[in-house]
Amino acid sequence: MSDQMPDSAPQFLTVGEGEAAREIAMLVRPAQAGNDAPALVWLSGYRSDMSGTKAVELDGLAAELGLACIRLDYSGHGLSGGSFGDGTISRWLEEAFAVIRHVAPDRIILVGSSMGGWIALRLAQELARQGGSKLAGSKLAGPKLAGMVLIAPAPDFTSELIEPNLKAKERKSLAERGYFEERSQYSPEPNIYTRALIEDGRENRVLDGIIETGCPVHILQGMKDADVPHAHAMKLVEHLPADDVVLTFIRDGDHRLSRPGDIALLLSAVKGIIRLSTNRQMPA
Repeated sequence: MSDQMPDSAPQFLTVGEGEAAREIAMLVRPAQAGNDAPALVWLSGYRSDMSGTKAVELDGLAAELGLACIRLDYSGHGLSGGSFGDGTISRWLEEAFAVIRHVAPDRIILVGSSMGGWIALRLAQELARQGGSKLAGSKLAGPKLAGMVLIAPAPDFTSELIEPNLKAKERKSLAERGYFEERSQYSPEPNIYTRALIEDGRENRVLDGIIETGCPVHILQGMKDADVPHAHAMKLVEHLPADDVVLTFIRDGDHRLSRPGDIALLLSAVKGIIRLSTNRQMPA
């Protein structure tokens, strides 16, 4: 039932084989019977998980509207298994895609925060690629993408925001140890960036050509974001020329965008995408 509290009963899906196998935790809220609106899919940021404020608020909106909602923790995050140090964009993308295929909704709205925005854009590309293959029309091709809401999206952050600003000691650490550490303003534990993450990031670039999502996109971006400059969101818009894109700047917004006013803007943006995908009125 849609009014159950899925937080108390995470499900686990094994992704990968052999030594690469890891248990991915997910929280799945079923839609109310007869509700054919797209399922909401939450994609967290780097070192964030599915129990964060924005993820919980999104699930609350799904409960209110009777929608399905899918949340997951990437490997090395939250309740999932696997080592954080083994994480790459390709690996986390594989996990998100596996969870979506496992739940198998007909249509989805991707809601991605920070790095989750990058994974959302890569998912759009993979859905389009596989949907146009011989798998088209089968569940293996994945669901139809009905819309996207991206919060302080950080596509290509490894090559666009990290690599150009590496200090000599960080380059030395990457070369000698395979990673470097950076103080985090959100956690007492430092951020760890591995050579594998950075090298894999180059293989997953999306800002090197036209991105065709085939769906409406709403981007929310704080102008006081110390992690992802608001110019990065503007650059992303330039790579989405074929889509219906709305870019909302929040003048005093930071990277997390988790204040009550920010959450209200997020939920409003999601309702707007639902409205576009269903042609039905959403409650204010």
